[in-house]
Amino acid sequence: MATMADVARSAGVSVATVSHVLNDTRPVLPRTRQAVLDAIEELGYTPNSLARSLVTSRTRSIGLAVSAISNPYFTEILQGVEAAALEHGYGLLIADPHDDPGHERKVVQLLHERRVDGMIVAPSADPRDLVAYLGRHRVPAVFLDRVLDVPEGEGAPRFDQVCAESAEPTTRLATHLSGLGHRRIGLVAGRPGLSTTRERITGYRHGLAAAGLPYDERLLVHGDSEAAGGERAAAALLSLAVPPTALVTANNAMTIGALRALRDRGLSVPGDLALCCFDDFAWADLFSPRLTAVTQPSRELGAQAVRLLLERLAAPDRPARTLRLPCTFVHRTSCGCPEQPRQASAKAHERSLP
Repeated sequence: MATMADVARSAGVSVATVSHVLNDTRPVLPRTRQAVLDAIEELGYTPNSLARSLVTSRTRSIGLAVSAISNPYFTEILQGVEAAALEHGYGLLIADPHDDPGHERKVVQLLHERRVDGMIVAPSADPRDLVAYLGRHRVPAVFLDRVLDVPEGEGAPRFDQVCAESAEPTTRLATHLSGLGHRRIGLVAGRPGLSTTRERITGYRHGLAAAGLPYDERLLVHGDSEAAGGERAAAALLSLAVPPTALVTANNAMTIGALRALRDRGLSVPGDLALCCFDDFAWADLFSPRLTAVTQPSRELGAQAVRLLLERLAAPDRPARTLRLPCTFVHRTSCGCPEQPRQASAKAHERSLP
């Protein structure tokens, strides 16, 4: 097995220079760097990651803590994180906090004990222990998908955040349904306490107000961001004395649950109830009818989270930033609109939302 000394001899440089190239601890002339890299390739040299981490105090690893990894939305985020991390030479350690504050605190501590260089976390509805731990141990971290109102000031932790727009796209769904003549529009909302839930409720209420419709609290039921909860919430709405004629579901898992509730009652979409959903997914276009949805830039969210974290590692004292990425409104037929030729209408039916 080739050693660092073998690489140094082959490249005609010192062992220290090889170390600087591998660990990025000192500038090296481009020609010299390339000679070292060529020698590494020729000899098949594999750096000792543990030894390198002792020299640099870096493990070139990122901890990722997101719940419901089986959810297609978070799976695509994970793919975005992984691709961006690998591009910059970082590996991933992944944990699922299960949206439970106590478990969240434990998995974040475990990731920290594995000496990750920083973390990307989708925080739970009650992240107080999480924020306290990250702040106390000065762990570089980026909050993903769900944002927090964390004040920045003297002694306050600095956390970068990246998420998709939630309020305006939900307003668009509600106004689209009202524009089709619906006056009783229900919302299957997510888990209470999450920023995504608050913002989508705000967007829903803005949509009702823009259409001149009153807000009726009976038409808003929380589905807890999961399929079973979405099914229960939709069933509760359908059981009202005057049920809604249209429904907005606030994530893809709850959309599946709502469709189950409709199926169990022998109701059709959009014949008996129009449906628009937040979150697109691969098979939404295969349903009959095809689902009108808001698409989130999930892979880009993951990639941007990595970028923010690497910038934080490079400049620990820079001001914290929150990035909000636009969504896309995908107009299909579950809302009650007629089917249109796919190719001719593709550009007209996909609109970026702020």
